This record gives sequence, C-alpha cells and structure tokens, in this order.
Amino acid sequence: MPGDIIHLLMTETGQSKAKPLKELCDAILVQEATLREGGGLSGQERQRKLGRLPVRERMARLLDDKSPFLELGLWAGYRMYPDWGEIPAAGVVTGVGRVCQRSCMVIANDATVKAGAFFPATAKKVLRAQRIALENSLPVIYLVDSAGAFLPLQDEVFPDEDDFGRIFRNNAVLSARGVPQFAAIMGNCIAGGAYLPVLCDKVLMTKGSGLYLAGPALVKAAIGQVIEAEELGGSEMHAEISGTVDFQEPDDEACLARLRSLIDFLPPEPERPASEAGAERHPESVYNLVSLDGRAEYDLRDLLACVVDQGSMQEYKMEYGQTLVTVYARIGGQAVGIVGNQRKRCHSKKAGIQIGGVIYADSADKAARFVMDCNQTGLPIVFVQDVQGFMVGRDAEQSGIIRAGAKLVNVVSNSVVPKITVIVGGSFGAGNYALCGKAFDPRFIFAWPNAKYAVMGGEQASETLFTILQRNLQAKENTLTQEELNQLREAVRSNYKQQTDIRYGAARGWVDAIIPPHATRDILKTVLGLVTRKPIQNHFQTGVLQV
Repeated sequence: MPGDIIHLLMTETGQSKAKPLKELCDAILVQEATLREGGGLSGQERQRKLGRLPVRERMARLLDDKSPFLELGLWAGYRMYPDWGEIPAAGVVTGVGRVCQRSCMVIANDATVKAGAFFPATAKKVLRAQRIALENSLPVIYLVDSAGAFLPLQDEVFPDEDDFGRIFRNNAVLSARGVPQFAAIMGNCIAGGAYLPVLCDKVLMTKGSGLYLAGPALVKAAIGQVIEAEELGGSEMHAEISGTVDFQEPDDEACLARLRSLIDFLPPEPERPASEAGAERHPESVYNLVSLDGRAEYDLRDLLACVVDQGSMQEYKMEYGQTLVTVYARIGGQAVGIVGNQRKRCHSKKAGIQIGGVIYADSADKAARFVMDCNQTGLPIVFVQDVQGFMVGRDAEQSGIIRAGAKLVNVVSNSVVPKITVIVGGSFGAGNYALCGKAFDPRFIFAWPNAKYAVMGGEQASETLFTILQRNLQAKENTLTQEELNQLREAVRSNYKQQTDIRYGAARGWVDAIIPPHATRDILKTVLGLVTRKPIQNHFQTGVLQV
C-alpha cells in the first residue's frame, strides 16, 4: 500500500539523541502498526479463501504507486468496547490519497474486524470522512464489505443524527453538491447499508458479493420464501435483472482497475507551484523545545520556526496580549494566519507578569481581531493549542475576561475561512473552545502524542472529583479509613489520567490523527493543499459582540 504519510514521517527521523517525547512517538508508532493489521493474519486468510483481498491490499492497488496516504481516524474505537474485544480502527479505513493524480477520500470496510460491522465509533468515523470530503470537494470512494450495523449495539448505532442512517443522508447531500461518489461492492452489503452504494454516482460489484435489504435467512423468516443468495442479491442478478449495478467485475483486482479508470475521467486537478522554501529550523528541533509533561516553558516562535517557511513570519500586535501569538506566514508557499499559545511567561506593562499557556483578556481581544482580519483577507487559519484555559480571579474578572473570551468564541464560530487545529500540549476547558477545538468545525484537527485533552488539568480535576466523591460518601454516613481514602484518591487520579491521554480522545474522534511533532510542517502542507481546493463561498459575519 502507498505509504501512510504519518507512518512514513514518524519513521523518517534523524539520528539525534532520543528524547522522552520522541520515545513516546516511537511507542505510538508500534501501536499504530498493530492497529493497521485489523483482524490479524487469520482474518486476512479468511478473506483470501473467499477470493477477496484484505482491505489494505485493496487500497494498495487503488492508490497511485509511491503516493502518500493521509490516514484519518486510525485510533477510532480504541478500547471502547471491552465486552466485544478489540475493534481495530473501528473496522474501517478512512483517509485521503491520490488516485490517477487526483486527491480522493477513501472509505473502506475491513471485513477482518467483526465482518466489517458498524459499531457506534465506525459510524462516527465514516461521517467525519464524509464531512471532510464535502468541505474540501474531495471525490469519495467506498470499498464496501460490511455485515451492516452491529446488532448487539443497535440502539447506539441506528437512529440518531450522528448514527448509521446519517451516512445515507450524507450520500444524497454529497451528490446534490456535485461531489463525485464511487462505490465498489466487494463482499457483503446488507440491510440498510445497501443504500450506500446505490446513492452513489457509479456502482461496481464483484462476483460472489451480495447486495440485499434482507439475506436469505431473514427472507425465509419474514415471508417464508426460500431463495439462494445469488438469485436474491448476487452480482449477476443486479447486473442483468434489477439493473442496480453499473459494472460487474470478476474479482477485486479487476474491480479496482475499473475504479481507477473511471476516476481518471474526472477533470484533472490544477497543478500547484511547488515551493522550494524550507523551514528556518530543522523539524526535529521541536523535541528540544517541548517537554513530555508539558511543564517546561518554551517560545512558540521557536516552534513555529520549525513549521513555517523561512523568513515568512510577520507577527501581528507582537507587544500586546502576549500570551497568544498571532502571525501571518507561509507554509509550503501557502499564505496562512496562525494563532497559538505562548508558553513562556510574559510581561504586560498594564497587567504585569502573565502566565504562559493562559488566555488573558488582552490576548483574547487580539486573537479575535486577528481572526476577523484573516476572514477579511481570505487566509486559512492554523490554531496551535497548548492552552491551560482562561485566567481566573478578581483581576481577570474585572478586566472583562468573560466578555473578551466570548468575543473570541464568536468570531471563531462564525469564521468562514478554512481552519486547521494542531494540539501540541494541553487543550483544557474553554481554551479548547476558543482556539478551535473539535466542536468549532476545524477542517482537520491533529494532536501530538503528548497532548492532553480535558475540561481542566489532571491534578485540579482529580482533586475536585475526589472531594465530591468523599462528600457523597460522608452524606451517606460511609466512613472510610485513611488508607481507603488514599486508594480512592489514587483511583480517581488514575481514571482521569487515562481520560486525558490523547489516545482516549482519538478513539472517540476528538482528533483526526495523532501525528509526530517533527512531521507537523509536512502534514500541514498536505492539508493546506486540500482545504484551499475550492473558493470561500460564504460571507463572514459575526453575532453580537460585547464591547
């Protein structure tokens, strides 16, 4: 399979002395290699016995040779369903790759994982891929090989607006918006899932596959009819009788070759001029800046020097609101605006010492004004998060911190230019919201392996939770020994630590991918090429601003 861009960039590092953050990246890489194995060798063998290729071999034949593949949602479902075992990558592979020199979103079921059945995390992952395709005008290719919804969890998969049925609604919306969709049925396609390929522009089907609303067993139970699978919903029936299938293919290889030939009929993508500018600092120098525990101070400008084109940074309001850094720059030649947390202490002539990673009223005001200016000039915005939250206390409240924070939330919410978010450290509380967390519609959101994602920092949160639990026990007149209290405190701290681990968030779709720090520039170059594919269509307008 063409190289997964994150996997390749993780392994193409220099020989610098190992740092704790780099060691964590290596450990993440090992885990990701396991996730990519899906149902393992036994599952892949079952596919081959059916005359079918495993999902990643299918994608290797579909994608252009030696082209990078930006895999998204690899951690989806990670450790989320202990009653049902591991569900690697939620049983579906999604990402952006090149097919006949055209960028496409690929959504491919992995039948080695629970027969490709849809868990709640599977539906959420597919919906995210469809949204990315819609927002960036990416043709969508579905490689369908799924048993449908996972019935033991049907109440969590079936009815809601972010569940299974929304996928088919999105098929129709994508079609209406002129986004090409291709579906290749290369195995099972059963029950409600049968609507997905038929809602696409072109439908391909291999011999031996099945497409039906109800399989032979259910048909017999429902209406007493006894019928063979091929007569009920095989490729020949759909090609010759129902007319549902556009192209019948003998096997996976022929089907994938046909897919490529059809995609080659799409209009060619315009060539982008390649930028020869490099970054000012070597990408791996980020490991000398950012500590694994997030406690070390660093100057965000030094981090950005590893990411943006050399000599391109122009800082906006450098001397004001210094705990947020706002710059105009270029990444791979693409002009962008960047908003990021300054992680060293700053001195304000008005307010004195300000803590790095904390948003104050003046920095929130500055960032809001900067976001508005980027919308005025049509610049994509990259948010670099390492935020502890907004400042609290008497002085902060009297400075109008709530009003300033609301202003920033307002303009980020209504921003119409593409937004990309990279979490390089902490992402806590309202700081996550104000700097374009997942709830604020970033086109892409990535995180470094050391990222922490929660409503507040671990120590504060675990102590708060412990106090609440202790009071509840006391109210019920349950008396605990000091040893039992210590055990309870440690259990609360351990549980919260697990939930702040970025793998916990990635499993739930809070980020699109966990990326190695030194790969940040290359990944941003890739996604900036995707988010600027189509012109901005909406007019920027904010809601009411408290001034």
